[in-house]
Amino acid sequence: MKNAPALTLRRGDKKKLKTITRKLNVPLRDGQRARIILLASEGYGNSEISRLTDVHRNRVILWRKRYEERGLDGLDDRARSGRPPVYKVKDVQKVVHGVCRKPPKGLSRWSVRSLSEHLGMAVGTVHAILKESDLHPHRLRTFTFSPDPQFEEKLLDVVGLYMNPPKNALVLCVDEKTGIQALDRTQPMLPLRSKNPRSWTNEYVRHGTRTMLASLDIGTGKVTAMVRNNRRSETFLEFMDVVVRQYKGKRLCVVLDNLNVHTNTAAQQWLEKHPNVSFHYTPKHASWVNLIECFFSILTRQGLQQSVHKSGRALERFLREFVARYNQQCGPFTWTKGPEKLKRIIELTKEYQAVHLH
Repeated sequence: MKNAPALTLRRGDKKKLKTITRKLNVPLRDGQRARIILLASEGYGNSEISRLTDVHRNRVILWRKRYEERGLDGLDDRARSGRPPVYKVKDVQKVVHGVCRKPPKGLSRWSVRSLSEHLGMAVGTVHAILKESDLHPHRLRTFTFSPDPQFEEKLLDVVGLYMNPPKNALVLCVDEKTGIQALDRTQPMLPLRSKNPRSWTNEYVRHGTRTMLASLDIGTGKVTAMVRNNRRSETFLEFMDVVVRQYKGKRLCVVLDNLNVHTNTAAQQWLEKHPNVSFHYTPKHASWVNLIECFFSILTRQGLQQSVHKSGRALERFLREFVARYNQQCGPFTWTKGPEKLKRIIELTKEYQAVHLH
């Protein structure tokens, strides 16, 4: 019932308030406040607005008053001071300095409780300071610097092949994925259900391992693969013969890592017999440069992590089927970091080598 003095809206506010009430992604409180002001502008009384919006009458009065004082800005929540911290600046410094130091003998890292005991502070205080300072003593990241003295030269050589392949040549990335286990579970796998992921028993039966040798054509993303029981020099050269036949008559630039079977005398002799093939080695400890690792990552995540194989032959069959299916929908991986973007990596590697390798 409209029986109260109408609230006077400021210019342009009516349109903004209606927009807020129509939106589906605004917080409920914002929509309620906008509707309260619109109803008040139409002459509805506080009690009637309370009934229509399901908001207590005192809150209706509050938001009308806030709007009269500050307009739309008055409908926002005011900043609250909150509970003052129960620790001082020196406590923060004490925790930060302590957690960044090496823990005592018998510990490899700090925990909240061991640190609080060491510092003589409350566990809650130490936890709050660590959280506020974004310090995580339980976490550990890994890194690797290449010891290769030709790091820059090899890196830029491979990246140059990716970003500007030679004319009338194909760039292939080759590597082996070793130790692929043929694992069978002792109990049948339980299927996916609502609120329940797929499940399998911790107990398994191991049926040996296999090695996959694979080649990735960076132009098309197509993979050529071979599965064997071992990783020997003869196996690698056998696979390279398969690759050469696959791309018969083509000039091939092959990206490899520094594994012994890729660099030994047998490999160099094979290379001499195939003048249309050139080997380009990634820097030592820099397997991330080889794009075949992208395919191996896909194979691991989509194929091997949740697979069950009752024999080594079943695993071989699965790997071949995976590659065949992958090639039906494959696409190239695009390398985007040129020499300028790799400059920082090169500088850090040189600094590491200067300190630790000389």
